Amino acid sequence: MTTPSASSALTTVAFTRDGTVSRLVLNRPQQLNAITPGMLDDLAHVCDVLEGDPTVKVLVVTGAGRAFCAGADLAVVQERADDPEGWRAFNGAWHRVFDRIERLPQVVVAGVHGLALAGGLELTLVCDLVVADADARLGDQHANFGLIAGGGASQRLPRIVGERRAKELMLLGGWLSAAQALEWGLVTRIAPAGELATVVDELVRQLASKSGAAARAIKDLVNRAADGTREEGLERERTAIARHLLSGDAREGLRAFAEKRPPVFP
Repeated sequence: MTTPSASSALTTVAFTRDGTVSRLVLNRPQQLNAITPGMLDDLAHVCDVLEGDPTVKVLVVTGAGRAFCAGADLAVVQERADDPEGWRAFNGAWHRVFDRIERLPQVVVAGVHGLALAGGLELTLVCDLVVADADARLGDQHANFGLIAGGGASQRLPRIVGERRAKELMLLGGWLSAAQALEWGLVTRIAPAGELATVVDELVRQLASKSGAAARAIKDLVNRAADGTREEGLERERTAIARHLLSGDAREGLRAFAEKRPPVFP
């Protein structure tokens, strides 16, 4: 396992690489991995590394300690509540970093244990796949304290679970069990209690064996499916497949199919 060079400057997350897989661990366990300006800076550094490295196929995001992420650090929110400029700076950095995570060329897999609350839930929304421990809980409790979500939930959550379910979760400030989150489409797999790492690793192994170029194209097309008209989306697909067929991965896949063997992708 290797550690990317950017990791020397990181203070709130751990970031490592093993072959074509990178792992990001939110590392403020005593604060339930609550998000601070410093953590947003660290996440931006991680994005700097990954955006420029197409040899990494998968990014795994997990949390140290008892929880995945409890959302924004309330001390930061309270400090900036009466400071519009300070709040805009913090919230703007949050959105920029989460947008970058969502657009990363890698497949981003969240492994959720304990709780993913408020901003922690919003972090899962910018990941491509979400595996939850059977005992995990996911929720948005802003409404319980007279607040509203500020990390993108109002726009991303309805696209995943539908408008009415998004309103129910956000208006009531409730929790979902892992089983409910799976039913709603918030998570894609559930791991037996205590076996999250094993299930995530098996999923990552499968993803890492696939074509990185194909995964990048698929992710971009699906991410942009709600942009513009249906015909514009279909045109993007036609353009993408024509471009992708010229890639080494596509040629290897076609050769492997003709030769009746599994393809081998870099």
